[in-house]
Amino acid sequence: MQSCMLRFAEQLRQSSVRCMSSAVGRRRKALRSAFPVLDLPLQPIHHHVYEANLRNSKACLKMYAEFREKVRKGGGENAVARHTQRNRKLLVRDRLRLLLDDEDFLELSPFAGLGLPYGDIPSAGCLTGIGRINDLWCVFIANDATVKGGTAYPITVKKQLRAQEIAIQNRLPCVYLVDSGGAFLPLQSEIFPDKNQGGRTFYNEAIMSAMKIPQVAVVCGSCTAGGAYVPTMAEEAVMVHRIGTIFLGGPPLVKAATGEQVSPEDLGGARLHSAVSGCVDHFAWEEKEAFDYTRNIISTLNFHLPEEEEDTLRRTEEEPLYSPEELLGLAPQSYSYSLDVKMIVNRLTDGSRFQEFKACYGTTLVTGFAKIHGHLVGIVANNGVLSYEAALKGGHFVQLCDQRDIPLIFLQNTAPAAALTLTTSQAETNSNRLKAQGSMMSAVACASVPKITVVIGGCHGADSYAMCGRAFDPNFLFLWPNARVSVTAPGHAGSLLLPDDEQEEEQKKQEEKLNKSLKEESSAFFSSGRMWDDGVILPQDTRKVLRDALDIIKQQQYQLSTEKRQSAPLRM
Repeated sequence: MQSCMLRFAEQLRQSSVRCMSSAVGRRRKALRSAFPVLDLPLQPIHHHVYEANLRNSKACLKMYAEFREKVRKGGGENAVARHTQRNRKLLVRDRLRLLLDDEDFLELSPFAGLGLPYGDIPSAGCLTGIGRINDLWCVFIANDATVKGGTAYPITVKKQLRAQEIAIQNRLPCVYLVDSGGAFLPLQSEIFPDKNQGGRTFYNEAIMSAMKIPQVAVVCGSCTAGGAYVPTMAEEAVMVHRIGTIFLGGPPLVKAATGEQVSPEDLGGARLHSAVSGCVDHFAWEEKEAFDYTRNIISTLNFHLPEEEEDTLRRTEEEPLYSPEELLGLAPQSYSYSLDVKMIVNRLTDGSRFQEFKACYGTTLVTGFAKIHGHLVGIVANNGVLSYEAALKGGHFVQLCDQRDIPLIFLQNTAPAAALTLTTSQAETNSNRLKAQGSMMSAVACASVPKITVVIGGCHGADSYAMCGRAFDPNFLFLWPNARVSVTAPGHAGSLLLPDDEQEEEQKKQEEKLNKSLKEESSAFFSSGRMWDDGVILPQDTRKVLRDALDIIKQQQYQLSTEKRQSAPLRM
């Protein structure tokens, strides 16, 4: 009788497990879609525009390669030799090879720090990005001590804060590779006192910890003064013997204050902080061991990732009908060289499929649904002037995606200058347009779904806000190398100046000067040097970058515990 009962109980348990598995399977199964194919091959009529765009793209790619090579060299040959030979430390990219699963990571703002008033600071003196550690997407912030000795400039702080912002917005674990000489004192007024300057780093660490966003620090160099708080505020810290140090004031300051001579190792080395002060949790004899510790720490985080089979199946989605290389000829060298934006859309989406929304209304804005590597997304793409009808349509579509929890992709190429008001009827048209654009801006600002913006052409004026520009807080914003970012496009400075017949010659000179300034300051590389974006990406890499960004955004749903729960009262 007892054995029968046991068999019945086991059968009941297995049946329950099968029912649960079936329910999970049903929950995970996506609804079928049969989006129509958007078949838009290049036509002979397009060739002169395509060829002009292609020539411009090749020139932009040459500049891209030059800047890429410049930042790859870090602080230069002498600084690299001093870092590796005298200090016996690994280069920052070698550290990332030991930390990450592979080199296929999403680097953020690699050109930050180039062309600044205080000189070139390659990669802003630190590498930031998002890569996989034990299959888990993590933000990394890694100081490059070959650049100015790891000294933090204003752009360095800005880059680190942006990486933390991305970690907060997407609930990504954050790993700090600390090797910094502290703030660059001649520019301390731009680094230390204000809200979004140096101290914000530590504020963010506290906030992230409260949000249960994991943070790990690896001390593989100097942590002096304020930098000492980065590892001590992280949840877990690893420190490398002889090359890692943590102290508020280094040996020279101790000698000046007390007359005592002390070595960096005795004052704040790994042995002291792992065995005496307890500031760090793991002692590593060498850097490789430190990164092994870090990878093991990441494996203890409470994430439950989907099965590999599911991930592999999703990545076998249909490729677009046309080669992504054709995007080089579709990237407009100027607004007047823009082809139908649907030709760009169908070279980014799975199987070139696209379910257009309001196809016949407000046609200067294209909206609709598609899949990118299996991710369902809503696409909002400029196809001309953002008119009254187009803005109404855009606001409607954004609200629709927000209601359905569908991420939004904005492909931005806005008009080069604001519409002029020369007649009463034009004033009325412009007023209606402004009101509709304001409604669209409100919809974009209030949408709680993830947003990714790619500037494929122009990012000009207020239209760029409605298309989720930097001020509207997209999860990620990338530029193509041909992109232009300014209030008005080069060549259109006259629209900003009041006509004056009496000083026509002087006004012409002023217009030429302003157009020259706009041309220099609106380039994608000028923008990226000042971190008005998250990086310049090649048009042919856009589909892959969007895939990674969507994967990264989606990962937060796999964290099993995201809220603090009140402990149950103890029973006596």
